[in-house]
Amino acid sequence: MPHPAVVSEQYSGSMVTLLRVNPLLGNRVSPRDDALGKWLGSVHARSGDLAASEAKVVTLLLSDPLFVGTSTTAQVAARAGVSAPSVVRAARAIGFDGFTELKLQIARARGTTEFFAPPEALAEDASTAAVLETSVRAGTDALTALSGAVSLAALDEAVAAVRRAGQVIAFGAGPSATVAADAVFRLRALGVRTAGIQDHESAMIAMRLLDVHDVVIAVSSTGRTASTLAVADAASSAGATLIAITNQYKTPLSTLADIALVVGGAPLPTQMAAAGSRLAQLVVLDALAAALAFRDPDRVGRAERAGIDLPDIS
Repeated sequence: MPHPAVVSEQYSGSMVTLLRVNPLLGNRVSPRDDALGKWLGSVHARSGDLAASEAKVVTLLLSDPLFVGTSTTAQVAARAGVSAPSVVRAARAIGFDGFTELKLQIARARGTTEFFAPPEALAEDASTAAVLETSVRAGTDALTALSGAVSLAALDEAVAAVRRAGQVIAFGAGPSATVAADAVFRLRALGVRTAGIQDHESAMIAMRLLDVHDVVIAVSSTGRTASTLAVADAASSAGATLIAITNQYKTPLSTLADIALVVGGAPLPTQMAAAGSRLAQLVVLDALAAALAFRDPDRVGRAERAGIDLPDIS
């Protein structure tokens, strides 16, 4: 599925932090400007298939957008360690006409941003308070990214696909397995015939028994997990509708999927990467389940009559 068009009024999110100085209270880290955060998440969502030199430029953009927004092509090239033409190509690869338009979009997204502080990886001797603060920030940034990165049209398509499905099978490997398990609970509680299969070989067998009336939800933050891709490919070959929940467009999984629910988000320190993307993926599933419940009250009624204790979505 192609990524949403880049327009000046639509931004998506990533990890951004503002550092404001109060003469009475001292330095304080406060929540980042959401417009810039959402816009950066949109950039990350569209950076799944870049050349090495282009990826260096985008990495710099995500980590220090204000530098990129106030620098020349030559300055950005020097800091990223690439040639000046690579900077222009990178801007075009993520959806802009060129470097000038990229800088203009940064300026529009900044709003009242005062200072940008890139996220820092936790040190081995980090305090519990620092770990907690970083975890909270990672979750907040992931949700900011989600609010602009996910395609509403894709979410509508996913709801419609699940609504007409004969059965739904959810699959994820590693940390993504917990998201797949949540999908099973959320949809089954709404009366959808849903199953989760953790064993790869069993999942491959199940995929071969599917048909065009079935739906598979494949979860992978990177969109490149080998076992998940194998299951997704088998589902597509069987004719089932494949819904991908992942972080970027133009990855093998999002390209293979019939419907891609892309949550965006900036690259995070290793310790926080799984936690941040998992939160965003769970929120997407909550939205899918809630939309399904509102659009198909008869299904919800059947679930309630069956004695299922539905989660509160009010």
